Order: sequence, then C-alpha cells, then structure tokens
Amino acid sequence: MEPGNATSVSEFLLLGFSQDSEHQLMLFGLFLSMFMVTVLGNLLIILAVSSDCHLHTPMYFFLSNLSFTDICFTSTTVPKMLANIQTQRKSITYAGCIVQMYFFMVFGVMDTFLITVMAYDRFVAICHPLHYLVIMNPRLCSLLVFVSWILSLSNALIHSLLLLRLSFCSNWGIEHFYCELAQVLTLACSDTLINYILIYMLTGLLGFVPFSGILFSYSRIVSSILRIPSTNGKYRAFSTCGSHLSVVLLFYGTSLGVYLSSDASSSSWNDMVASVMYTVVTPMLNPFIYSLRNRDIKKALQRLLERKLYVQ
Repeated sequence: MEPGNATSVSEFLLLGFSQDSEHQLMLFGLFLSMFMVTVLGNLLIILAVSSDCHLHTPMYFFLSNLSFTDICFTSTTVPKMLANIQTQRKSITYAGCIVQMYFFMVFGVMDTFLITVMAYDRFVAICHPLHYLVIMNPRLCSLLVFVSWILSLSNALIHSLLLLRLSFCSNWGIEHFYCELAQVLTLACSDTLINYILIYMLTGLLGFVPFSGILFSYSRIVSSILRIPSTNGKYRAFSTCGSHLSVVLLFYGTSLGVYLSSDASSSSWNDMVASVMYTVVTPMLNPFIYSLRNRDIKKALQRLLERKLYVQ
C-alpha cells in the first residue's frame, strides 16, 4: 500500500478469544480468578519476605522482586481484557496500546533477568558456600537488580520509539487479547524492516545471554552436587534450588511455546493460548511453587498469619 493511503490511527481492536457471549462470560470468570490468585499469591510472598528478618537474604530479595514484577507483568494485559469483556467493547486507544506494549516488554524482560540473577545466586550458594555472603553482598544484589531494570526499560523504550514513527492501514484489528508488538507491526503501512531487525537482535541478545547464564549456573550446580558423597547432602543441595529450577523450566517452557506457536503455520488461537501460559499462568504458579517447596516461606507465612490473628 502506498504511504498516501495510510490513515491516522486513533484506536486498535483487540479481537481476543471468542465472540460468543457464553464463552465471554466463562473467559471473564477464568481470567479474573487467575488474576486475583496471581496478585494475592505474589503479594503474600512480598509480605512474608519483607516482614520476616530470617528472609532478608539475597535469595529472597530477588524472589520478592520477581513477585513484584509478576504482579506488574500480569496487570499490563489482564485488567484491560477483563474490562473489554465486561463492556463488550474490543477497542484500545493508540496511546493505550503503545503504553501497554511498553510495560509488557519492560516486565517481560525483567522477569528473564531476575530468573537469571537467581540462578547465579544459587550457583554461588552451592558452588562457593564459604564465600557466599562476601560475593552476594547487599551492594552487588542491588546493582544486579538496578542494571536489570535499566536494560529492561531501555529495550522497551527503543521498540516503542521505533513504533511511534510508523503509520497504520485501515485494518486495525489485532488477533490477540493484548497489544503484541509483532501483531501491531503487521498492521503498519510504513517500512518495518528496522523494527524487525531490532526485534531479532535485541530478543536474541536479551534471550540468549540470560539463558546461557542459567545453563552455565545449573551445569556447575549439578556438577557440584554430584560430587557430594552423602545422599542426604545431595538432597539438601537439590532442595535449595528446586523451587527456582521449577520456575526456570516453567518460564522458559511456556516462552518457547509462544515462539514455536508464532510461526506462519500456527493459528492465532494457538498463539493466544501459548501467550496465556507465558503471561498469566506462569506468574500465577510461581507463588505456589515457592510456598509449597520452600520451608522458609511456609514458616514465614505461618508467622505472618499468627501475628495478624494475634493482633485481631
């Protein structure tokens, strides 16, 4: 299409999952339930870590940051989808779409960095236990989180600024339940070559480097654990990183599902289902994984509950 045929876009349409009113009601209840569980579960993790001095360690400092990021990550997409289902409207303003994409990218990349940092923390704890407190000092922990935020914000800003220069055609329907960058680019009438180059470069860099760090950390962890002579010692070592390893597998497993389902032969339905796993289900399950597999978290939550009951 020639540039002269492009129109100034004021809003997009989020076509979502289903046009059937009965299905819409079921989807509203399902996503509202998952959103509430996600927010409450991750808030409990944050409260437990902040209120219990026994949990003021690097591992739980990173965990509380992950819980905060998961709350924000889910909040960028689900509330707008619930509002659209409730009002029977599919629209999102152009500015609202840009803002949603920006924060979605910020918190999505931040999740990746935090999981990587937590893998490094477990590597130091198991492979260098005598130097753990020296290496993972408060200054380094704060610096790792700060750098993660800077990189996440910068990545999202680059993509958002490049998107603002595009003009869009008359077809503004997005085959998704949120403003997904690749979907929005397909609606552009302008040349999107630079956008796609940056997507492949930055996604590869911000995906490959953290994932390589995780693989390196856990390869060294497994190697160290296998050298422990006692079975009981091996079990204790594995239990210290079992929760985090579960989150890593869940996060990257669902992320891989999104990319595998996003090829040309995949249906929009499969793409959306995979995205739900990545953006909604994973943040919801993280608190369960940590609370069920982590004795310290369970004890902290029990003490928090007992303190609240005692005050009442």
